[in-house]
Amino acid sequence: MTTPTHPTLTAKQTQAERLSELIAQAVMQGDFAPGARLDEVHLAQHFGVSRTPVREALRHLATSGLIDLRPRRGAVVPARPHLDLQTMIAALAEMEATCARLSAEHMTLTEQHFLASVHDRMAALAQTGDADGYAQADNAFHAALHAGAHNPVIADVTASMRRRFAPLRAGQWQDQAYRARCLADHGAVLRAINARDAAAAHAAMLHHIGSAEPAAA
Repeated sequence: MTTPTHPTLTAKQTQAERLSELIAQAVMQGDFAPGARLDEVHLAQHFGVSRTPVREALRHLATSGLIDLRPRRGAVVPARPHLDLQTMIAALAEMEATCARLSAEHMTLTEQHFLASVHDRMAALAQTGDADGYAQADNAFHAALHAGAHNPVIADVTASMRRRFAPLRAGQWQDQAYRARCLADHGAVLRAINARDAAAAHAAMLHHIGSAEPAAA
């Protein structure tokens, strides 16, 4: 098994979170062939970490459907992970769109102003190379929508799904064109929420997430 060279692990994330992103990128880019076994020892040696964060990262990726955890074989790249990703994207899009619709109906003015301030922060970051900063602002925007829905159950389920999907999207934030497209999509959602147009907010978010395929897919 040939493991590609990856950037050094950063201090901004836990080792397991960063490893999840790096391994996900490698799988999405085809660095591991379908059916390939992801050996914990080999990966730990390559990244200079213990097996514990590697094991945690692989478990995380298994919940997304990107890899399989099989008895006696460990982590394996499935033959057609893309189909699972499409199902996951569709489900996440529906949940995020529901949060946007409910936010248009229930957000307070204070929450609307906060959402707008996060959008302004994203606009300032969109043209920079600070991919980590932009990703954090994107998470803040969606977290504000989850809270603005004023439905804790839907918010928790949506946030959980979003966390599962996060490692697969890590490579997107490096693309300036994608950052600009994401900002435009968020602007459409924000305008619909400010107008209290629930149907438009739902449609805008459905389009945003539905078109957000992992960059290497």
